[in-house]
Order: sequence, then C-alpha cells, then structure tokens
Amino acid sequence: MQARIPLIPNSAVPLEASPAKVEDTFDDRERDTRETRRQGTMTTTHETFDRVESQVRSYSRSFPKLFGKAKGSIIYGEDGREYIDFLAGCSSLNYGHNDPDMQAALVDYVTSDGITHGLDMFTRAKEEFLVAYENIILKPRGMDYKLMFTGPTGANAVEAAIKLARKVTGRTNVIAFTNGFHGMTLGALAATGNAGKRGGAGIDLNGVHRAPFEGYFGPDVDTADMLEQMLDDPSGGIDAPAAILVEPVQGEGGLNAASGEWLKKIETIAKKHGALLILDDIQAGCGRTGTFFSFEEFGLDPDIITQAKSLSGMGLPFALTLLKPEHDIWKPAEHNGTFRGNNHAFVTARVALEKFWRDDAFANSVRAKGEHLKTRLGAIAKRYGLNLRGRGMMMGINTEQGDVASDICAKCFEKGLIIETSGGRDEVVKVLCPLTIDIAQLDKGLDIIEDAFEAVLAKDVSRAAAE
Repeated sequence: MQARIPLIPNSAVPLEASPAKVEDTFDDRERDTRETRRQGTMTTTHETFDRVESQVRSYSRSFPKLFGKAKGSIIYGEDGREYIDFLAGCSSLNYGHNDPDMQAALVDYVTSDGITHGLDMFTRAKEEFLVAYENIILKPRGMDYKLMFTGPTGANAVEAAIKLARKVTGRTNVIAFTNGFHGMTLGALAATGNAGKRGGAGIDLNGVHRAPFEGYFGPDVDTADMLEQMLDDPSGGIDAPAAILVEPVQGEGGLNAASGEWLKKIETIAKKHGALLILDDIQAGCGRTGTFFSFEEFGLDPDIITQAKSLSGMGLPFALTLLKPEHDIWKPAEHNGTFRGNNHAFVTARVALEKFWRDDAFANSVRAKGEHLKTRLGAIAKRYGLNLRGRGMMMGINTEQGDVASDICAKCFEKGLIIETSGGRDEVVKVLCPLTIDIAQLDKGLDIIEDAFEAVLAKDVSRAAAE
C-alpha cells in the first residue's frame, strides 16, 4: 500500500489565505528583517556560512566580512565601512556596481511583468539586445557572427565553442596554452592549465594538447614558431587540431598579455592546419583592455569568440558564443541550456551597449585610466625590482612569490581595499577595478596598494637582513 504523504502546514501562511493576505504576510516578514538589521541583531560573523555553506567557497576566505550594499566602485560592509573594489566580480562588473541606468531599466522591466525566463523563445528583451549588439558592436567593426546563447557562465560558452569546433572539423584535438583558464566544467577544464583546478575533476582530462604561451620560455623563444614546427612535422606528435583556443590576456594565469604579432602567427597556424581559432575573451573583453574586444587592435578574424562576465553589464549571469555563419551547423537543441534565456540580463546588457559603446568616449576614458594605472603600478614595481603584467585596466605586479602577494592583498583589505591575486602560484597582485571608477578613487586604491607593498616588502627585507 502506498504511503500517504502528509501535508506540511505553513503556520505563517494558511493554505486558505488569499493572495492579498499572503502578500501582507510577506511584507510583514520583510519589515521584521529590516528592523532586525537596523537594530544590528542579525549576525555579522561567518558562523551561518560555516554551518550551512560548502567549504568550497574561496573569496570569502580572503574577505571575511558581511557585505550589504554596493554602488559604483564601493562595497559597503554591514557595519557601514566602505571598501574600494579592485576585484569587480573578477571583471564581471566593468561598469561598476548598480549602474543607475541599468538598474532603472531592470526595475521597470520587472515591475511591468516582463518575461524573466524564456528558454530560447523569441522575446522582446532578447530582440532588443540582438539589435543593439548587431548595430553597436558588430556592424561598426565589420564583424559577421551569429550569436549563440549557451547558458549563464563563461564555461558554458567555452564548452559550446569546443563542441562546435569538433563538429565542424570532424577532429577531436584542441590546442590550448600553458597558464590558460577556460572554466570548471570538464571540457573547459581540460583546456585549463592550473593543476589545482584540474585536480578537482576526479577523472582524466583528455582531448587537449598543451602548448607554451608567448614568453613561457622567456623573450628569446618564439613559442608560435615552435608550435608551427611541431604541427608541420609528421612526427611532431600533435594530432591534427580541431581548434586552437587562446586568451589574448590570461586573466587567471598571471595576466600574461599576448602580443599582436604572436596572436597573428597563431591565427595563421590555425588556418594553415585547418583548425578553428577560438578567442576566449571572457575576462579581458567588454572594455577591460580599452576596446570592446581585447583583440580589436590586432586585426584578428577568429572563427569563434566566447564572452561572459561583464556582458550583462550588471553582474547578471549571461554568456555568448559568437560563431562565423558558415560554422553554424548545429541541429536544433544539439547544444542548449535551461538558463540561456536570461531576459533580465538581456535588458541590462542592452543598456550597457547603448550607454557605453555608441561612441568612443568610454573607450577613450578607459585607455587614459589604463595609462595612469600603468604609470602608478610601474613606479611601485620599479621600486622593488619587480615586473608589471597585463594590459589596459587589467594589470598587476608580479611579486614572484604567492605568500608575498597574498600578504599584500590581506594588508590592502585591512586598509579598505578589495583586491586579489593571479597566477599559477598566486604571485601577481591583480587590479581589476570597475572601468567607470573616477581618478580620485583609483588613486586612493593605488595609494593603499603602495603602502601595502611597503609594509610587506620592507618587513621581508628586515627579516632577511636579520637572518
């Protein structure tokens, strides 16, 4: 006999309650919550997170603080303390926190009962985004691509790109590069270099040949020529590639910035050997280097481009795979995802394009700030005999030691700056502030970095002298 499943009564909301009563009850709860926060009785420790949330979390370990709101380039702790944000959601908030125009458009859309979830159905929000992207991004750059909505994360976009390259070419091998990072799902993870990330897979990661990125063996070794020689040699040991997958700037791998000359060679090699060129522009794109795509100034014509992070403009999940029309050979639903139709993200992404990319004003301001950032960080690096990494507003200092970089970032947080590390050994102190930050806030954050370098490296020098 099948057991009967008992109804679980909700003491706060009776089953017979009318919609108006349910709404009133919800409003009462909200008022109670706000009053609790106002009185300061809600926990401001991390006890709740330790008790309930998985240990896999990471950023909260570097910044063990309860945050409540954010605006522009500032994040506010629940205690009211301000923190300058030099992390910006790992480049997901290029336009800052809660841009007022995106915020207003989203609120208006939600309150007018705009469609939230639409799978891949036709919606007004999607159409308006597509038209904006075509007219503001593609046509002015002479680019001809189909837009594929893959799901909410950059890893989704990379998975789709790899699958499509294999489908188009009938090959399986993908060439990726040392220190590359492309995502945490198995296909993207196979193309990722970091051993710590790869180790979490619990399974062999195959189908990828690892090639050295530019500068991996120092400035005197041309790694593009090395790759070409190995591919040209029938005994070189590299299977014919379906794709060559590369980041123009390696965001997680240490801010290694490829030169235009090297990238052009990689493009030529891909074409010569019948492989598709996939440019992963997930972290470096949407203006981070001073242009919408990080490779624009190099005259490249990739077969596939992946985008995510700041694409939505407001930190909402949103990813795209751009593909040449001749490669659009998917069968219906051959690659899909439940959340590929994030209409809220379509709304804010359209506003971001219309506000920041209709003319060159924003790009010019980003380039100017990038030069200022390079000057300030360059002076700090020179003082301690260190090197700069990166390009544009995606720049950092290579401290050569992970514990040193971590200590510097921890000291910055003590002084009110949120900043993180990058690199295979977490050795690079990495600046990823919002591109909309004003110079005064930028300099205030850079002053904190300068003081942190002094505090940590002066201590190391004193310790070394004592020994």
